[in-house]
Amino acid sequence: MIINYKDREFTERYKLMSQTIIPRPIAWIVTENSKGLINIAPFSYFTGLSSNPPTIIVSIGHKKDGEPKDTLRNIRESRKCTLCMVVPEDLEPMHYSSKELSSNISEAEIYNIKTNRILDSFPPIIDGVPTAFFCELHQEVELKGSKTIPLILEIKEQFIDDKIVIDRENIVIEYKPLGRVGRSYALLGDRLNPPTI
Repeated sequence: MIINYKDREFTERYKLMSQTIIPRPIAWIVTENSKGLINIAPFSYFTGLSSNPPTIIVSIGHKKDGEPKDTLRNIRESRKCTLCMVVPEDLEPMHYSSKELSSNISEAEIYNIKTNRILDSFPPIIDGVPTAFFCELHQEVELKGSKTIPLILEIKEQFIDDKIVIDRENIVIEYKPLGRVGRSYALLGDRLNPPTI
């Protein structure tokens, strides 16, 4: 079977891509608006981009009414966000936080998601996450004809929970993050050793 993407609607292309480009880690992004209201939302169209400069790319869409999602609007305004990795214990609040809410409502309050501000110049991290990236907006990418906006975020600092550090001298960490596999979630982290070359 060969599928020509030109002949497919957006929703069909999304389903095809999200079921085959797997697994995808989840970026649980914390932002703040100009009034200090905390927004928390998960995004699975996300990956590392480069280590020089240290960058991450995440694609953010729009609300059903065509307005930018709160995450996108907040990053455009403040140029900052905190990107948290998700563990299985946070599956339920993470999933609920994907629901579209009014801009004046915080997911932290509605879904009782506890946060902790560990750097004054960035939004807080979500309590209990194994690691989080403190990022600044590096570049917004224009995709002609698309309402999805890829943002390149530059990592300025990283939080790592001491519990996941297995080699402090070489900064080796180990944990099992949650990822997206099609319409479902999966636990990532089972390792296969590479063959000897």
